[in-house]
Amino acid sequence: MYNRSVLDIATCYRAVEARDRRFEGQFFLGVRTTGIYCRPGCPAPTPKQHNVRFFTCAAAAESAGFRACLRCRPDSLPGSPAWNGTSTTVARALRLIQDGGLDDANIDTLAARVGVGSRHLRRLFQDQVGTSPLAIARTRRAHFARKLIEETRLSMSDVALSAGFASVRSFNTGMRATFNQTPRQLRGGRMPSDVSGLRLRIPVREPYDWAGLLRYLRDRATAGVETVETNAYRRSIVVDGDAGILEVTRVPGAALELRLPALASPALIRVVARVAQMFDVATDVERIAADLRRDPLLRRALGGGPAPRIPVAWDPFELTIRAILGQQVSVRGATTLAGRLARAFGEKLPRTLASGSVTHLFPTPTRLSRARVERIGMPGARAQALRGVAAAVRDGNLRLDAANPEATVRSLVALPGIGDWTAQYVAMRGLGEPDAFPATDLGVLRALAQMNGLPKSAAVERRSARWRPWRAYATMALWRSGIGG
Repeated sequence: MYNRSVLDIATCYRAVEARDRRFEGQFFLGVRTTGIYCRPGCPAPTPKQHNVRFFTCAAAAESAGFRACLRCRPDSLPGSPAWNGTSTTVARALRLIQDGGLDDANIDTLAARVGVGSRHLRRLFQDQVGTSPLAIARTRRAHFARKLIEETRLSMSDVALSAGFASVRSFNTGMRATFNQTPRQLRGGRMPSDVSGLRLRIPVREPYDWAGLLRYLRDRATAGVETVETNAYRRSIVVDGDAGILEVTRVPGAALELRLPALASPALIRVVARVAQMFDVATDVERIAADLRRDPLLRRALGGGPAPRIPVAWDPFELTIRAILGQQVSVRGATTLAGRLARAFGEKLPRTLASGSVTHLFPTPTRLSRARVERIGMPGARAQALRGVAAAVRDGNLRLDAANPEATVRSLVALPGIGDWTAQYVAMRGLGEPDAFPATDLGVLRALAQMNGLPKSAAVERRSARWRPWRAYATMALWRSGIGG
């Protein structure tokens, strides 16, 4: 795997000359003579080496004054800007920015969420990414606006609102600065024919095992809230207080298609980012598999393929409740309980919104904090743990924060009835933490078992050290392989 933290000019240029698409997402090239930046595999004529600059991410290229190529669309790469090769602090800050962490906050707030000072965070970004957090956020807004312009029928004022611009004027200025074209020039008369809602493409990094993801989600789908069909995942959501249903399908061209109700809201950019995280679209699973194969056990579990992706839940609170329901019961048992919980305590969708088997919203923390969940078949102690977690989220005492998964895990295990398995599972599938590791999981223990029985937790932790920072992907590989039984 190419080391993104040091851009060797000769190596990068050889990849450009070869139009080697394996390097896409690892670096970008800016062409001084045109002011354009491209992917390594761009079909345009190869520029001379002395006319080229290399960048670790799209935002760094744009900060240097380059505009995205209209032929190879480097802004549409999954994970751009990617954070392979950056520190944990920068990676988490980038994740927060992608999730809207600078939409309604400033650098000081972002830095506090990742546990550093703002000056130090700026320095880390400059050293490791090549640009500032604000530049990353500006690039994110501009390229999302371009997506809405090209793929939806939203008016320009609605595009500006949905992409997080403060005003139409700042939107127009930002789009001209980024693309050297006005928003109307970018649309160019193109308008999708479907007016029933929004359809947006989400690029995926190949290879992409969509069927495998759907199989995993199908076994865990909460009846009434979500459903999995042959090529589609559908679920109920609430955005800005309004209920609706989203649908995700696989489409040709290395992409997923997200279908939403017609929506013009600053939350839209965060909805799309969350769906991208749900389906783990940007991860380089071949690189992860290469790292994990250093362990013979994982080499056998992975076979010759890439690492499995991690399906992340739409809502961390929902996943936390699901994890509690799954304590000491089978996957099927937990799925049954989740469906009962949704039907008993979730708000029913209006008939105009309900579609097929998606009929309810998942219950809110406030509702579950006082619900008599024992009546769905839960033991009293587990029901009390569920109410305790719901109350802690309701009162703000528990923050399910992807920026600081260690703190989230500590807060969870401090609550009655919540052990390390539950907390690590929440970090893995609720927060998308790639190094989360449920060390006491029975499937993992069986995979590591020797002739004398299941290993001790200390032995499991020692073995897993060689899997870092991809222990969540190692866990998924063990579960998928069935080595653990």
